[in-house]
Amino acid sequence: MDLPSELLFEKQDGVAILTLNRPEKFNALNPNLRDGIGRVCREVSRDDEVRVMIITGAGKAFCSGADLSTRLKDQASGAILAASGAETAETRRSITEPIGHYSLAIRNLEKPVIAAVNGVASGGGLGIVLACDIRVASEKARFSAIWVKRGLVPDAGASYFLPRIVGFAKACELIFKGHIINANEAAQMGMVNLVVPHDELMARTRELAIQIAQNAPIALEWAKKILSMGLNNNLESQLYLESAAQRICNQSEDFKEGIRSFMEKRPAVFKGK
Repeated sequence: MDLPSELLFEKQDGVAILTLNRPEKFNALNPNLRDGIGRVCREVSRDDEVRVMIITGAGKAFCSGADLSTRLKDQASGAILAASGAETAETRRSITEPIGHYSLAIRNLEKPVIAAVNGVASGGGLGIVLACDIRVASEKARFSAIWVKRGLVPDAGASYFLPRIVGFAKACELIFKGHIINANEAAQMGMVNLVVPHDELMARTRELAIQIAQNAPIALEWAKKILSMGLNNNLESQLYLESAAQRICNQSEDFKEGIRSFMEKRPAVFKGK
């Protein structure tokens, strides 16, 4: 996969690992990172070898949010161009595309995604964490909905994900205060599934990913779909969706393998067919 140096990608045993790789900038989001995340998600969706993806950060941070130095430079360049009467470099895509399109790409990836949070996750970095399906945090992880302290509102899907994960009142508190919480506090409010020793973060996250990857891929993909759609469905609509997904799974070879392995008292070997 052709990716910018700001992103690292590897895959093994059905698990892909995407690493945000700007450690000198605490993995702050620049255009290469934002676009690259979406590109990886699209590629992984088409890659039958990958059953689960892990997202983590290089160095001491997971992701510190938007690269404000880049944004300020872009704004200054735009002001100079506007003053000179020249056209800016904005395209139709840059004007109409959501700021946090990378979070949408993660959510739309039809395979489980696990965040391995190795350090600070703030602003857009928090949005990436929240867009993932499961979150494992190092004991050194820190989280902040920091936008209001920069004169901004939440983006990258945080205003959507956070109330659904921690509840409306707690989301209001985190967003209105913009303060930093540690990994244990995040776990207590349900933002994080598991807190582990820092040196064990990737090993424990990979172990979890492999456990998930051993299950039926078609069932996993549909389970993620129906869970995501269930956030906005009523019960009747969700029952119909479950029924449709179940009928698809019933026709798969993996379903037959699941039954055979149960009857034969052995682990199932799923092939995603």
